[in-house]
Amino acid sequence: MGLTKTSLFTTEQNELAKVAKIFAHPARIAILQHLLKIKVCANGDFVEEIGLAQPTISQHLRELKNIGIIQGTIEGVSVCYCINPIGWEKIKKLFNTIFDQLDTCCSDDCC
Repeated sequence: MGLTKTSLFTTEQNELAKVAKIFAHPARIAILQHLLKIKVCANGDFVEEIGLAQPTISQHLRELKNIGIIQGTIEGVSVCYCINPIGWEKIKKLFNTIFDQLDTCCSDDCC
């Protein structure tokens, strides 16, 4: 989809597509699952936990931070990352908006 075609879609549709694109990489899902599992800030253990190089991990962290689902704080020379509860809820609502439409449009016996 070209940049000029995004005007054909609603803000919500464009936002959901942007977030879905970020979620489409398994390394980003692994990072989110790791953060959800440990429930505290994590900094250097992503490389060991996920098995990718530090620059690659940093790129994925940056993408997740840009959409607001994680947040980071600087602690000395490292950055501590954790789930951003406000961003998590916003993204959850975006996905639920489309998922919840099935309840109102279809029955069990449709095609």
